[in-house]
Amino acid sequence: MKTYLHIGGLVAAGFDASGSYLLTIMHSGRGVFVTSTWERVARDYAFAYPEAGCGVGIGPIDGQTIPVTEMDYEKEKMHLTSPDGRITLNCESSGIAVEVSDA
Repeated sequence: MKTYLHIGGLVAAGFDASGSYLLTIMHSGRGVFVTSTWERVARDYAFAYPEAGCGVGIGPIDGQTIPVTEMDYEKEKMHLTSPDGRITLNCESSGIAVEVSDA
């Protein structure tokens, strides 16, 4: 299954430990998506950039420290995989291409 999440100004992203939620950090705040449906379930417009490779969760992962991958601004891309390896994200500043394997 392929999905595309439209997210402007993406800075970093990371999965919670269970892989159930994706934290996105943008220049305009943070968002959380549930990975079973890719519905955005939380949004915060306050600036909260990553520190030491981690972001702070909101909504259903409120207060959790989430390891994140930060955008490579030279390549203008980043890639990450869910903890169980089923979900691959190919990210650009404007959005995230999601690939979910059935395995």
